[in-house]
Amino acid sequence: MRLGLALGYWGRGPSPDHLTLAREAERLGYDSVWTAESWGSDAFTSLTWLAAHTSTIKLGTAVAQMAARPPTTTAMHALTLDHLSGGRMMLGLGLSGPQVVEGWYGRPFPSSPLTATREYVDVVRQVLKRRAPVELDGRFHSHPYRGPDGTGLGKALKPITHPLRPGLPILLGAEGPKNIAQTARIADGWLPLYWSPQRTEVYEPSLADAPEGFLVAPLAQARVCRDVAQGLLPVKAMLGFYIGGMGHARRNFHAELMARMGYEQEARRIQELFLAGRREEAVRAVPDAFADEISLVGPRERVARRLELWRKGAVTDLLVLAPDPHTLRVLAELNS
Repeated sequence: MRLGLALGYWGRGPSPDHLTLAREAERLGYDSVWTAESWGSDAFTSLTWLAAHTSTIKLGTAVAQMAARPPTTTAMHALTLDHLSGGRMMLGLGLSGPQVVEGWYGRPFPSSPLTATREYVDVVRQVLKRRAPVELDGRFHSHPYRGPDGTGLGKALKPITHPLRPGLPILLGAEGPKNIAQTARIADGWLPLYWSPQRTEVYEPSLADAPEGFLVAPLAQARVCRDVAQGLLPVKAMLGFYIGGMGHARRNFHAELMARMGYEQEARRIQELFLAGRREEAVRAVPDAFADEISLVGPRERVARRLELWRKGAVTDLLVLAPDPHTLRVLAELNS
């Protein structure tokens, strides 16, 4: 199992620690470093900055949002950064949910998310392979555009720049069972948001047809500390926000996943509290057990025992959200 460093997206401003952590991860032998985006900082600019200040560590987006860019634009970002970094780019994509797609990007959430994702990946792969001009008569993505409001003058094109690697890895952030199963068919890897090594039966049916070499790269918060309860607080804060606020009461993919993992009543309670404006109560309502099983928190000996559970399963790459160099070092030592 390889280790990766997940830096997430910025909060109020850029973190002064991200470059230090990325360089330390590279020095310790981490395989990859990953950036993200929501509705603030973008994933590719900060990743390019990290590429310029590192030399060997792989560079990934976990995730770049599909609604933010046409698929050809995303492919341009990926092939450009792959060239500039000497072939270190890994493209992680996610669809997000209706609240973000419609509220931030001002686009309709696709009526068939699986079809929209499949078409998006198809176009990206066409650009990266550069075998012919990009053409797709899709339901959500049309190249050239053939809509009734178009001029009819669109021309199928292939990229001027020759991609460095036609097989640049594409990973998808997917949560629903059908979406995960499709990911195993059309992508090179999967980026689970919540992975519990104690509940692998939740994912096994969807991964049954995954090909050899398929990447399973979950994100997990990690903190080596004495007080487990204190160390779990950032995990619970994240869960309270995602379960309670990253979606609508009627459609929240994160809450639905938590329910499938055995915490249906708790997920509903977190949503109720968060949407009622009682955010601190929503965080406190996150079960310690759930926060604990999807993270690596506690003293070194406890983290070592729990890390073995992650190593025994289908996980190929553990992407850790680690806040300090000490935690990075301990995980590198334990995983060696």
